[in-house]
Parts: sequence; structure tokens; C-alpha cells
Amino acid sequence: MLDYGNVREAVEMLGEPSLRNVRQCIVDIRRQKLPDPGVFGNAGSFFKNPMVDVSVLSAVQADFPEVPFYTMPESGRVKIPAGWLIEKAGWKGQSLGNAAVHKNQALVLINKGHATGREILTLAEAIEADIRYKFNITLQREVNVVE
Repeated sequence: MLDYGNVREAVEMLGEPSLRNVRQCIVDIRRQKLPDPGVFGNAGSFFKNPMVDVSVLSAVQADFPEVPFYTMPESGRVKIPAGWLIEKAGWKGQSLGNAAVHKNQALVLINKGHATGREILTLAEAIEADIRYKFNITLQREVNVVE
């Protein structure tokens, strides 16, 4: 847990790596990155981080050598952060109607006010199509869609 993102540094700023400090660190990080649901309706992370073959990673690295990835030893595949893909594709902070990609966290789709479920899904589908086109990677939704 401490080796994920900038958690270790944030915990060290609070003191020793106790359960209380780790919890506070995670709460603080989420408050910085995620929208206040009282201001913007959202379902949290909308897309799963895709697991891809190493050959797909190599193709992405040809254009973006800095692409972050995590090796999944049990499957021989790698996981690429969906938020990174969405941001690199230019969607972070963008809107379609009243639905938008949050300006601080590309994984979060928000309702800017009076967005319909169809508007949210239209935005999600546009992002999915763009990621497939630009990176040859299929995003999967983390949310459950109820129709």
C-alpha cells in the first residue's frame, strides 16, 4: 500500500507509518483528486485499468516512452492506468453536454448539472472509442449501468 503512487511520501509527512496516518493520507489524496459529490455528482472511478499484452505496451511506448505500467506476474500481462490513457487522449477536463471528465482526475466522469444518464454514457462511449482508436486498448467500465 505504501508503494502505490505518492502514498509513502504523504505518510512520511504525517509521521510514522501507522494505520491512522495511512488512512489520513488516503483521505487527503482522495479529497485532492476527486470531486466533492455535493458539488458534482459522480460514480467515482468510471473505468478499470486495462490489462494488456506486452506487445500492446510496446506499441504505446513507441509514441509515449513514459507510459506508466504495472507488471502482473501471475498473468504475464501489464496494467496501464486508464486515467493516464484518458488524459493523454486529451479528455481530462473536457465536456459533452452536461457530462464531463473531471479536471483533476481523468477516471472520474461528472455531472455538471442536469446531465442525463444517456449523456454520461455518450461521454463514456466517446472516450472508449477514442482510446481504442489512439492506443488499440479497450477500456472496461468499473461502474454498473442500470437501464
